[in-house]
Amino acid sequence: MPQSNFELRRKLLQLEALYDVGRALNTLRPEGDLLEELMQRAAAVLDAQHGFVFSLDEKLNVQHLYTLGIDLPTPSNAILNTPPVKQVLASRQPVSISDLLAAPMIAGESFIGILGVGGKEERGEKQGSFVEDDLRFLSSLAAIGAAAIDNSRNYHRLDVIRESLEDENRNLKQRMLRDYSDRLMIGDSPKMQRVIDLVARVADSQANVLIRGESGTGKEMVARLIHGNSPRKNGPFVAINCAALPETLLESELFGIERGVATGVEARPGKFELARGGTVFLDEVGDIPLALQAKLLRVLQEREIEKLGGRRRIPIDVRILSATHRSLEEMIERNEFRQDLYYRLKVVEIMLPPLRERKEDIPKLVRFFLDKYGKREGLRDVRISQDALQKLMRYPFPGNVRELENLIEGALALTTDPVIDSGDLLLPERVSPATGAELSADFPKLNELERRYISRVLAFTGGNMSKAAKILGIDRKTLYRMRASLSTNAPDGENWDIQ
Repeated sequence: MPQSNFELRRKLLQLEALYDVGRALNTLRPEGDLLEELMQRAAAVLDAQHGFVFSLDEKLNVQHLYTLGIDLPTPSNAILNTPPVKQVLASRQPVSISDLLAAPMIAGESFIGILGVGGKEERGEKQGSFVEDDLRFLSSLAAIGAAAIDNSRNYHRLDVIRESLEDENRNLKQRMLRDYSDRLMIGDSPKMQRVIDLVARVADSQANVLIRGESGTGKEMVARLIHGNSPRKNGPFVAINCAALPETLLESELFGIERGVATGVEARPGKFELARGGTVFLDEVGDIPLALQAKLLRVLQEREIEKLGGRRRIPIDVRILSATHRSLEEMIERNEFRQDLYYRLKVVEIMLPPLRERKEDIPKLVRFFLDKYGKREGLRDVRISQDALQKLMRYPFPGNVRELENLIEGALALTTDPVIDSGDLLLPERVSPATGAELSADFPKLNELERRYISRVLAFTGGNMSKAAKILGIDRKTLYRMRASLSTNAPDGENWDIQ
């Protein structure tokens, strides 16, 4: 009876050990740590004085080796020549030789390694020799260890594959982004390549981005490119021109308004609500009034808004992209722009170069616009003469890429010849292409340049408003309004009475 009680206690101990080992090895750990855990557990339960455990690679070379109470063989593969190990490798079965037990670690068809113990100590009523149950326990422990190591290796393989796929996906995305950028941000110049690289790197993040550059350089296009390649691409892209609205109207457009704030006013959501899960693009953010800047800062900090006339806080989930052509640093010095808001918006800054600083991109841009508008006008294989291209290369382009696009579009709208020559380009008179002169010394304002350009187009079309509107890319009603508005500021004696 005492012998039977001892046997029951021993079996219970082994079952508890297998349960504990199963739980302990159920976590992903380095292979060397797993082997050490197996060795320590086997020796403790089986009262072994020494032992060994090793794992094999696909070519049956020792990959990791851990020993207890015996010297490490040099090289590690020397352990494969020992009799019990050779017998286990040949039979793929556990063996008992003298005072040594060895069991294979097999997972599926893969031979993972071997676990062995020897030199059993005397304990309780048992003599110092292993029994059949000890070999069964060691085999069970080896099987659990094999599964744990196999899982660890499979996880490592999957992790390597995942990293490889992530790298491949990242490279593919960057190539796609570059291809897409080539259609939108055309240019091989170093400055444009830096812009494209920044867009590719920042698109995946949630960081706020401040896009800076002169009018016509494509700030909104860059914002749309960032949104279209971001995790928020399936959400809305909501743009608002902060310079086009007065303060009270801008506030309601951004944050929304509650019903009853004024007579006949209905509740409506603001841009931040409409852009939930997407992106808000604040164009000309430098024109936001100071009072409204404080409210915008609070929104960026707390990620909540309050509608105009409301008291309820509404959580928002948007990414903020902003753009300006103004020097915010100078505005901060003049107390026209909040420094804390500036740093909130400028987590990442992208500076778009003016076209005059990347003139090597002009031929590629011209080719793109010729293809784009040539197809629309039904012109095949449309080209530009060398003289006309040189004329464009000498022009400073105060309106940047937008001005170049309008010039090419206008030239294609008027010509029936597939070759654009210098006479088809409606460049302003005060720029001398022959000498490469810059803008006139008076540095006219944008509305003055606009007035001159419209006047030139009208003169070119002989006063035909339909043709002029087509060249300018606007409808006739808009052209009439612009002509009426701009004529009030025309210099004395300049005739705008073209029918």
